[in-house]
Amino acid sequence: MADIKIVARNRKAHHDYHLERTFNAGMVLQGSEIKSIRSNNINLRDGFVQERDGELWLIGVHISPYEQGIMFGHTDPMRPRKLLLHKKEIAQIISKSNERGYTVVPTMVYLERGRAKIEIALAKGKKEYDKRDAISKRDSDREIRRAMKENYR
Repeated sequence: MADIKIVARNRKAHHDYHLERTFNAGMVLQGSEIKSIRSNNINLRDGFVQERDGELWLIGVHISPYEQGIMFGHTDPMRPRKLLLHKKEIAQIISKSNERGYTVVPTMVYLERGRAKIEIALAKGKKEYDKRDAISKRDSDREIRRAMKENYR
């Protein structure tokens, strides 16, 4: 795990969903997309994973064109990208995502030994009151830590 560089995180996914199980997948990239990812020009915020013909595709993820790669660069930054997983993992994800209320969202993109990998998660949407509860719990934990720190000084 020492040679992993986290490129992008989807913090909104942690706020909007209960993340149940994560999977690590490879991505099929074109042209200079890997160079753009290495320079942190990727946005996961509106991304999701969709099943097409027994394969999983990453939809709605924006990879900006690489500035120095004009000749052989990628032209469509929002194009669907195929995800590379084992057949058993694909079957698990498809069967669970077909259940009511479940979706698959990207949570993180990282580089492992020079290759771009993506962490996807089976997720169930949070209700508005769940989001408010999470925010209030986080704030109260922060206040408790602050008070404990003051007491130990």
